[in-house]
Amino acid sequence: MSGAEGNGIGRRKFLAVGGGLAALAVAGCGSNTGRSSSGGSSGGKPALAQWYHQYGEAGTQQAVEKYAKEYSDATVTVQWSPGDYDKKTASALLTDGGPDVFEYGNGPTIDMIKGGQVVDLSDLLGDAKSDFTPSLISRLTYQGKLYGIPQVTDMQLLVYRKSLLSAAGIQPPQTVDELLAAAKKLTTDKVKGLFVGNDGGVGILGGPALWSAGLDYLTEDNQFGFDDPAAVESLRKLRELFTSKSLLLGAPTDWSDPSAFTQGLTAMQFTGLWTFPQIQKAFPDDFGVLPWPKLNATTGAPSVPVGAYASAVSAKSKNVDAAKKFVKWLWVDQTDKQLDWAQSYGFHIPARKSLIDKADKLKTGPAADAARFVNENGHAQTPLLWTPKSGTAYSDALNRIIKNGSDPATELKAVKAVVEAELKRING
Repeated sequence: MSGAEGNGIGRRKFLAVGGGLAALAVAGCGSNTGRSSSGGSSGGKPALAQWYHQYGEAGTQQAVEKYAKEYSDATVTVQWSPGDYDKKTASALLTDGGPDVFEYGNGPTIDMIKGGQVVDLSDLLGDAKSDFTPSLISRLTYQGKLYGIPQVTDMQLLVYRKSLLSAAGIQPPQTVDELLAAAKKLTTDKVKGLFVGNDGGVGILGGPALWSAGLDYLTEDNQFGFDDPAAVESLRKLRELFTSKSLLLGAPTDWSDPSAFTQGLTAMQFTGLWTFPQIQKAFPDDFGVLPWPKLNATTGAPSVPVGAYASAVSAKSKNVDAAKKFVKWLWVDQTDKQLDWAQSYGFHIPARKSLIDKADKLKTGPAADAARFVNENGHAQTPLLWTPKSGTAYSDALNRIIKNGSDPATELKAVKAVVEAELKRING
């Protein structure tokens, strides 16, 4: 979806802070909570306040209000929240005036979960659990309990001009070295080979750089995940790309907008699925898609970052059972509404695999490839225990490595110290 500012921010702004930099909320909450003044019931039915951040696409607010109105077992009032939704919501969860049901980017934070601010939703999925994108369910689970239900899937991937690669005699790159070589060969005096953001990839390549090397932010048992020579090598490649003169820098718009690609400023761009309508309009049959490639022939795997706003229930709700029942109805049982939400207001992938087959926009061409990447190559944008402080440490290190040529091994030691301190805090 195209975001409130129309530049790819809105629904997937959380994908733009690759490294998990969303701040822990401390700001005050707005006075209009959306709650019924009757204190938890309305006309004999439970009264539920449901919160969404402000989406930029036309029709989104009307759609969620329509879904809520069609629910017969409770009176659901939708609050549409502009501004800093994350801070407003996290702050409101500490009060009695917050939402009953709310969405949150990549699900509730570990601090919300550890603080007892959200309730366990494990019993809501039932047989449908295996139908949801595995990487998302894993991201929303802590100590075996599920704390959010994915609403829709967004992703990042590599787009390329077929005709430009063909004219240069280049096959779609399958390794990072092939990507670097392709970017150099595709660069002319008018076109750069690759665009990964005006910061040289600092904001969006932190995860792909690790996954391409067969690593991750954290290990499966939640230890620091990239104290490894392959991580050093992968980050060196990002520095090599930055200094290669084949990378587009200083574009009029950033990576989340397709303009650099559609205006012919770059032959390849790492961007989001939401850009497809504009790319298809510009190049109906002249673009293809790829995951970020693996590091080399023997190391790592191709990857795409995956994120989702997820529906959660506040532990302070006066109607926890009614709120859970509503979440199950909307995001588990009502597959027609889930498909509508994913397809009618932008370009997104349903959170459930069975609905991908029913999504007309995803049946052919690059869109079908993108949908396949989510389940074959998808990684949750960041792990649950990857905190904002850890994200900041890694992002700062990436900035120094990519832009200044700092030694990756030295930088990663400093990141490891911060991450391990954060993990100790969480687990303590």
